[in-house]
Amino acid sequence: MRNRREFITLLGGAAAWPLAARAQQAAPVIGLLNSGSPSKFEYLGRAFRKGLSENGYVEGRNVEFEYRWAEGHYDRLPALAADLVRRQVTVITAEGVTSALAAKAATTTVPIVFYFGGDPVELGLVASLNRPGGNLTGVTPLNTALGPKRLELLHELVPAASTIALLVNPTGTSAEGQLRDLPGAARTIGVQLHVLRASSERDFDTVFAALGGLRVGALLIGNDGFFTDRIEQLAALAIRHAVPAIYPYREFAAAGGLMSYGGSITNAYHLMGVYAGRILKGEKPGDLPVQQATKIELILNLKTAGVLGIKLPPTLLARADEVIE
Repeated sequence: MRNRREFITLLGGAAAWPLAARAQQAAPVIGLLNSGSPSKFEYLGRAFRKGLSENGYVEGRNVEFEYRWAEGHYDRLPALAADLVRRQVTVITAEGVTSALAAKAATTTVPIVFYFGGDPVELGLVASLNRPGGNLTGVTPLNTALGPKRLELLHELVPAASTIALLVNPTGTSAEGQLRDLPGAARTIGVQLHVLRASSERDFDTVFAALGGLRVGALLIGNDGFFTDRIEQLAALAIRHAVPAIYPYREFAAAGGLMSYGGSITNAYHLMGVYAGRILKGEKPGDLPVQQATKIELILNLKTAGVLGIKLPPTLLARADEVIE
C-alpha cells in the first residue's frame, strides 16, 4: 500500500512538474532600439507602457524590456539591432528611420514595430500601408510632410524675414525629403531658404553663429531624431542668438522654443505600445496596417515670444492648441 501511495505521489509530481515549469518560463522580452538617449524616454516610456497595458502586459510582471541607445550615433544602430536579435527578444521596437532600417536588415523573423516620420513603403520597409507583409509594421506621424506648413507658419509669425534657414542632419534619412519639398514651398511664399547642416553637437555653435552673417530672420529645424534628442539645447541656442525657430514637436516649445507644429510623439508611442502588445498576444505584424498618428498640435511659447520681442498674431493664437505662458 505504501509503495502504491508513493507511486501515485510520483505520478502527481510528474504531472505537476510541466505546469510549474511553464509557470516559471521567462516572460517575453521587448527590445527597444532607439537612435537617441534614455534621458528623453521617461515620458515616452509611460505612453508606450500604457499602450502595452491595454493588452494586458506590464513591465516587470509579464514582459521585460531590453534597451539599446545609439546616443545620436546612427552608425551604431546595425550592431545594436544585431545584438537584440542575438538576445532573442520577442519583439523589436525601432524609433527613427535609421533604427527601422537597421532592425529590418538584422532580422526577417523577429516582429518589428517602428515609428518615424517618413514613408515606409517608399523606403522599402513594408509592401503597403494596409497590408505591410513581412515582419514589420508601425506608426508614422505626418511630420516630414508638414515641413511646408511649418515654413508657412514661421513666415506668418515673422513676415519681415526674407531669409529663413533650414537646419538638417545630413546623415539622417529624413533630410532628403525635406530638401526636396521645402525649397519650392519657400519660393511660393516669397522667401529665400538657406540650408544649414549639423550632424554633431560641435556643429551647433558654428551653425548658430553663422545666422547673423547670413541675415537669417527665422529658423526651421528639420525633423530628425538627433535634433529631437537635443531639444533643450536647440531651444536655448535659438533664444541666445535671438532667432525665431519652429520644430515639429511640442517638447521644443515646452523647453523654451518659440513654436512647434507637428504630430504628438506621446500619441505615437502609445500606438506603438498597443501594437507591441497585440503582437505579443499572437497577431502577425504583416497583418497589422501601418497607423498614421493624425493628432497634430500647434504650440506657442508666449514667454519666449516676449524675450524675442515678437508679438504673436491673433490669428495664430486663435489656431494654437496650446499657448505656454
